[in-house]
Amino acid sequence: MTIDTEPVISGFHPDPSVCRVGEDYYLICSSFEYFPGVPIFHSRDLVGWQQIGNVVTRASQFDPTGAAPSTGIYAPTLRHHDGRFWLTTTIVNRLQDGQLIMHAGSATGPWSDPVFVPGTIGIDPDLSWDSAGNCYLTYKGFHDPGGIMQVRIDPLTGAKLDDIQGIWQGTGMAHPEGPHLYEIDGTWYLLIAEGGTERGHTVTIARGPSPSGPFEPGPDNPILTRRSTTHPVQNTGHADLVQDTGGAWWMVHLGVRPRGYTPAFHVIGRETFLAPVTWKDGWPVVTSTDRPVPDQDHSFSEDFTAPVTHPRWITPSTSSSSGPSCVRVKDLRWSAETTLSPGPHRSHLTLRLDDRHWYALMADTSSITAVAHIGDLEQALASVPPPASGTVTLRIEAVDPPHEQAGPDEIVLSAGGVELARLDGRYLSTEVAGGFTGRVLCVERVLAFSYISKKADQ
Repeated sequence: MTIDTEPVISGFHPDPSVCRVGEDYYLICSSFEYFPGVPIFHSRDLVGWQQIGNVVTRASQFDPTGAAPSTGIYAPTLRHHDGRFWLTTTIVNRLQDGQLIMHAGSATGPWSDPVFVPGTIGIDPDLSWDSAGNCYLTYKGFHDPGGIMQVRIDPLTGAKLDDIQGIWQGTGMAHPEGPHLYEIDGTWYLLIAEGGTERGHTVTIARGPSPSGPFEPGPDNPILTRRSTTHPVQNTGHADLVQDTGGAWWMVHLGVRPRGYTPAFHVIGRETFLAPVTWKDGWPVVTSTDRPVPDQDHSFSEDFTAPVTHPRWITPSTSSSSGPSCVRVKDLRWSAETTLSPGPHRSHLTLRLDDRHWYALMADTSSITAVAHIGDLEQALASVPPPASGTVTLRIEAVDPPHEQAGPDEIVLSAGGVELARLDGRYLSTEVAGGFTGRVLCVERVLAFSYISKKADQ
């Protein structure tokens, strides 16, 4: 396995942004409607990453109540400047408030409450500083003239210090967005995404003499894309650059691993990948490498009789229940088990893409039932009686599909060792449900939970 085909951070970790502080690398991702939000990772080699927390941990930073699926927090940027970490992002359900900025003395926080930059209506903001200390907010604008917009700001207060201006419209593809701005050897480079975050996704580059340009496009755009290829990683785009401690350059970017029959289905979300970058005639060039990604065993167990403190656990804002705990699915093949004592209030183990697309095992004192909810349709599939006393094990597993013209996987739901349902995995895919997130496993009123990584045959 190499970084060309395997993510360095797998499962529903899109829109990566990275910065280096000394010998340490830090990376954040979008989190949308889930809370706590904006997972933050640490690495010493850009390949092995460990989650060290979440940036957004308080309602004063982001109140997720009622946020619809695939709204919430979009495409943050992480930077380190003048001894502090800085983050800018968009809360889509507060779009009219403009882009927001938070800061912290340590990557693990605590992070400040946000300040908003009024009038900056759009998404995907970036922060950069010039040698004189001027701070520039660059973002995908939704107001005239659209494209990539920029304004000089005070990052502590959010005050605008100049008028907002358009600086680049991209190369002519749809949806120029996801800008990141860098000064490298006296030249300013503007890296953006174009083509939309689906199969046409690309990374393009421009350069100019100042943070505001004027910008000339690179001669070999797009510098990264997998469109119209058979590569196992698709939708590559929304990238960020970082220089390592040895002086080499790297790009983190999102991608997906679609599987199954046409049009192919990605189910665990947009993931974070890594690519090497070289320079030719003053332009970055994305190259291939056989740098290996270590086998990633994401297996873990959780005892819910004790307080849960690991930052992997999140909650969907639109849940109508009393607050399930969820964890991102990180593998193409996996199994998950939970133990519980059926009681008068319903317990469950649920595989969720969003609030309209999920499969679940639900248990109370009357029955244990497998349920499928797809769009506006909900169906109880099969039931078994609960045990007369004691606990029962519920199990959901992603297994290989039955034939080559099937979906990306099959989802098997079992209770007490009895298979209750075997369902097509394509209905819990982004290609069916839409949106920007990936599968999560959710539990409520359970005693313990375990997740086991497995190897996929595909």
